[in-house]
Amino acid sequence: MDFRYFSKNGEILPIEEAAVPLSNIEYQYGFGVYENIRVNDGIPFFLNDHIERLQESARIINLEHPFSDTAVHGGIAALIEKTGKKTYNLKILLIGGREPSLFILPLNPLFPDKKLYRDGADLITHECERPFPHAKTLNMLQSYLAYKKAREAGAYDALLVNKKGCITEGTRTNFFCMRGRTLISPPESEILLGVTRKAVLNVARENGFALEERDIRIADARACDGAFVTSTSSKIVPVRSIDSHPLGAIPAALRELMEAFDAFFSGSAGTLT
Repeated sequence: MDFRYFSKNGEILPIEEAAVPLSNIEYQYGFGVYENIRVNDGIPFFLNDHIERLQESARIINLEHPFSDTAVHGGIAALIEKTGKKTYNLKILLIGGREPSLFILPLNPLFPDKKLYRDGADLITHECERPFPHAKTLNMLQSYLAYKKAREAGAYDALLVNKKGCITEGTRTNFFCMRGRTLISPPESEILLGVTRKAVLNVARENGFALEERDIRIADARACDGAFVTSTSSKIVPVRSIDSHPLGAIPAALRELMEAFDAFFSGSAGTLT
């Protein structure tokens, strides 16, 4: 899908003008934060939660800027109106410095192959720790290298493993294990608090699932009943193997959760409540 417009500091401009000067040291050094928002038929999903996380990410890295929640909402609404009722992703880039900039641009979504939902995804592990777990920053080199390693191995994603030998999250996903109807998550203090993750947990609670937060070693993940990852584009993807170690059949409880989340997503009108 070709897109014709983007937003810069609230102004709608032709996509040909979307550029960052080579002299922008903040962009070169990754002093910025970002969000990816799913748009279905012109409706941005979980918009308030994404904007809240954008602002929190900026606060965590001390990125001062003049863009209020209302300004971000306005830029998104204007761009969606100009782009039309289509299905795509919106990327928000908030770059710091003496003259902070807010870019919003539409992108073609990378939806997973449907067979991954049926058969599960293969993951690898990679030793890596992000410096600011709760901030979605432009400093993504380690995650980029881990994801590149995963793709070269034919895997869907790489799970990041910290110095304790525990899984924290994927390069672009949140990770869960399951024991029966209990979801097991790495401690929230050590991971990016994904918006889709939040929505999944809401649906899980409403359908009788429990949540346990604790360290997850690779051996623990392999010994669980099942595992899955979540993200904006993928929703819930079951895990088939970790480092070529098969996890077994996808449990019925996970299938139930996937169906419940799909139903919620279809009827949510883009909000978490």
